[in-house]
Amino acid sequence: MSKFSCDVAIIGAGTAGLGAERAARAKGAKTLLIDEAFAGTTCTTVGCMPSKLLIAAGNAAHDARGAEIFGVKGTAEIDGAAVMTRLRGVRDGFVSGVKDQFAKLLDGSKHKARARFDGPNRLILDDGNAVMAKAIVIATGARPSIPDFLANVSHAVLTNETLFELDDLPQSVGVIGAGPLGLELAQALARLGVDVAVFDKGGGLAGLEDDEIAEPLRQCLEAEFLIHLGVKLTAATDGKAVAFAWTGKSKGKATFSYILAAAGRPAQLDIGLETTGLRLDKHGAPEVDPATMQCEDAPIFMAGDADHSRPVLHEAQAEGAIAGHNAACYPNVKPGERMTPMAIMFTSPAMAQVGEVPKGAKTVSGSASYSDQGRAKVFATNAGCVKIVADAEKGKLLAAHMVGPAVEHSAHLLAWAIQQGLTADALLKMPFYHPTYEEGLQPALRAICVAVGTDYADRDGFVPGS
Repeated sequence: MSKFSCDVAIIGAGTAGLGAERAARAKGAKTLLIDEAFAGTTCTTVGCMPSKLLIAAGNAAHDARGAEIFGVKGTAEIDGAAVMTRLRGVRDGFVSGVKDQFAKLLDGSKHKARARFDGPNRLILDDGNAVMAKAIVIATGARPSIPDFLANVSHAVLTNETLFELDDLPQSVGVIGAGPLGLELAQALARLGVDVAVFDKGGGLAGLEDDEIAEPLRQCLEAEFLIHLGVKLTAATDGKAVAFAWTGKSKGKATFSYILAAAGRPAQLDIGLETTGLRLDKHGAPEVDPATMQCEDAPIFMAGDADHSRPVLHEAQAEGAIAGHNAACYPNVKPGERMTPMAIMFTSPAMAQVGEVPKGAKTVSGSASYSDQGRAKVFATNAGCVKIVADAEKGKLLAAHMVGPAVEHSAHLLAWAIQQGLTADALLKMPFYHPTYEEGLQPALRAICVAVGTDYADRDGFVPGS
């Protein structure tokens, strides 16, 4: 058995792994990046970018069909093969950019193999080699979860890792999972002429707990495809199509060409963690300090989707950088600076959740509907609601829950404001150009000012159509 030795070994060459390798190398560490494929990041290959390419195609078709509301008549003829060809072509361009990063890694700093722990400082590789490292970063990412009841129809099951490889759009798809991944892909497919229905054993959409926010989202989505929540499914096949039957809050039967399993992506942690001495939970995951990315007090760090606390790209980059820095400096571990949490779902209307409310905090909130918002009415996108939460003493912003037009942009503004510790009245003193979607935040901010007694709430802030 050949042995490698290094200061920091990183398992997984995705967004978090690349960030960890760069950060560790910047501290002078000798690094070894280990990956079984070096195929590209999840975002570029099977995640953010191909899904947004499908959404872009769906939106183009939807806009063409919906133009009549503006007095413009048009139709949308879908060429499914062309849609998928463009998707893969543009996606492959993004992937090639990641592979260019792999090519620029220093000689001897990457190794293609599958790694497993054999103690806290030792890795065994499936090519017969072993690695000894002063510290190790786990950046193994996540994988699709396929429910057990689909075992007998596996030939027709798609995931986000196989959907984008279809040569043409399918005729019909049953989507399992009413989270962001399932709803984004369901709407995109439906807008491209695919017969779609979404199923979920839970009772909510996209993790939204507030009915004031969730209800307009559900109404808009159900206008485009069927959604069955709180149901239990069974599946059978005639060798080709899949027959679903469901019971629960609703009851019925339907047949689909394919089933898309989109009910979550658990962390890939089948890497021998039981040999490390770490305490593992029922999912086989260790406890991770979100400030340092360290697992207990061991020379082991975790970042990105493997940690699963904030499974989004910019957080994977940040966690990778923190983990890599601390792995290189171990045992002198220091907290890294974390960002305001932000999650966005790119449906129409979009959904965004920003910030978090400290446990036990006394809060006030303000809400605003987009149903009568000026810009939204002009563009016929007037659906949705925003709720902003602030501390009850001074109106300092803490969190926001949003469904509406272009809320991915408003979410950034609110995330930046929360991270800067700004209050509702401080935002109202800033410019709101008319007519913009951002004006839709003003009524919610004013309501917070009224609740905390801020003087600015009494000023004339009326804007026609806002």
